[in-house]
Amino acid sequence: MHTALPPPLLHAGAVAVAVSGGVDSLYSLVLLKERGVEVLALHAFFRPPDAAARATAAQLEQFCAARSVHYATLDLHREFETLVIAPFSAEYLDGRTPNPCARCNAAMKFGLLFDQARLRGATRLATGHYARILEHAAWGPVLARGVDPVKDQSYFLSLVPIERLASTVFPLAGLHKKETLTALERRGIVPPLPVESQEICFIPNDDYRAFLTDRWRERGVRQPGPGEIRLPDGRCIGRHRGLWNYTPGQRRGLGLSWSEPLYVLDKDAAQNALVVAPAAAARSQGCVAGEINFHVPFAAWPASIRVQTRYRQQARPARAAYDGARLTIRFDALAGPQAAGQILSVYTDDGVVLGGGVIES
Repeated sequence: MHTALPPPLLHAGAVAVAVSGGVDSLYSLVLLKERGVEVLALHAFFRPPDAAARATAAQLEQFCAARSVHYATLDLHREFETLVIAPFSAEYLDGRTPNPCARCNAAMKFGLLFDQARLRGATRLATGHYARILEHAAWGPVLARGVDPVKDQSYFLSLVPIERLASTVFPLAGLHKKETLTALERRGIVPPLPVESQEICFIPNDDYRAFLTDRWRERGVRQPGPGEIRLPDGRCIGRHRGLWNYTPGQRRGLGLSWSEPLYVLDKDAAQNALVVAPAAAARSQGCVAGEINFHVPFAAWPASIRVQTRYRQQARPARAAYDGARLTIRFDALAGPQAAGQILSVYTDDGVVLGGGVIES
């Protein structure tokens, strides 16, 4: 980790704010400062810092200096490579569909970055996530959906241990995104990164296929090749371009001519086969998830839960069983195919997160 560690600067109760330079994190800092909280702005380089990244950091430093806010930068790009990018690449090689943002939250933002905040004397970490931390009468601190249903980011936080989230501050918890934008404009503040961040921060132009192709070529990794596209009964009806190019539930881009629309049902990595089916057959009754992170002990879960398996998706009513290692989810009604590697978040009916995991099948 390439950063000089100064002695703690802060008084008890100080809050570190993870600032990217974007609208949400900057307004979180502003809100805390206006409330009289002592804050430390922490800006992390998750990629090797180029001229643009250093310019953003310099602007943030000037912004903080003008407001008497402590400021520090951290170079975490090697750790980010090890903990986020390398597993992302490896999962695609294995035929899975990973979610690097959820991994980053657990390992980096609420992991290493939070550790560095504490070393500098901060007792809590604030971020620009649209989510809430509530005090539940029976369960203690819990994570819950943010007020803005469109921007709610609790799904991406379900892998973060609740012990970490209990020491977290979400200044935007009760706001809608449009309120954040308006509030900064009213104060005459222009963030260094005024444009909404892209879907995956380390993927140029949101083109993960080009990113993986370049990465594998540079590292001499054999790129997964083409194979058969099959129906569930085993009939071959075409050729795919490499399993990593497809996601369960996908309809477009299959390159097939068929009597009815076909959807990706599964990716058989052992046979290098893409399994597709018509809509009526491409349905699932549930899924199995591992790497379970409980926010609430399973014994306290209600019998009826809601399960979300993709970010832009409504949580579905379901029931769960736990065998000590894996969650088995059964939906109340048939759902689309579930993608191995994606995050599964479990909620109560009123939006409290019960836990999260990684879909295996």
